Amino acid sequence: MRMSIKKFGLAALGAMFGALVLGSPAQAANPMELNFGLFGPKYDGRLKPCEAALGTITSQFQEKESTFWNSALQIKAYGAVHEIAFRPWQSDNIPRRYCAADVMLSDGKLRQVYFSLIEDGGFAGFGQGVEWCVTGLDRNWANSPDCRGAKP
Repeated sequence: MRMSIKKFGLAALGAMFGALVLGSPAQAANPMELNFGLFGPKYDGRLKPCEAALGTITSQFQEKESTFWNSALQIKAYGAVHEIAFRPWQSDNIPRRYCAADVMLSDGKLRQVYFSLIEDGGFAGFGQGVEWCVTGLDRNWANSPDCRGAKP
């Protein structure tokens, strides 16, 4: 008696599932569902010059070195700041300005920093974002080798 009730229950459950899945055909979207409420960023390509990112790089570098690497390294000075590329790919992509600069670190070594300013790339898409890499100090290999991932 028990087996037949279980079999009947499973059969009924299978029949209900089949009726739900196969019961009605899919319908096309109605006119209100087509492109209704779709909006997104309209990239203008208005990015600040390379020098505008230096303060952000300095503070983020110091925070990363002290927090993750237990290091007292800091960026002390910048030189030869220049743009490498602006929107190097199709114009439909998120606008980026790629830059490079020489940096003097607190240990007295001169290194290169490669960075990019990204339109609407800040926290939660507000403001300009900055991605950067200091050659020789990419310890987690996020842009390896030799900061190639931070270049266009």
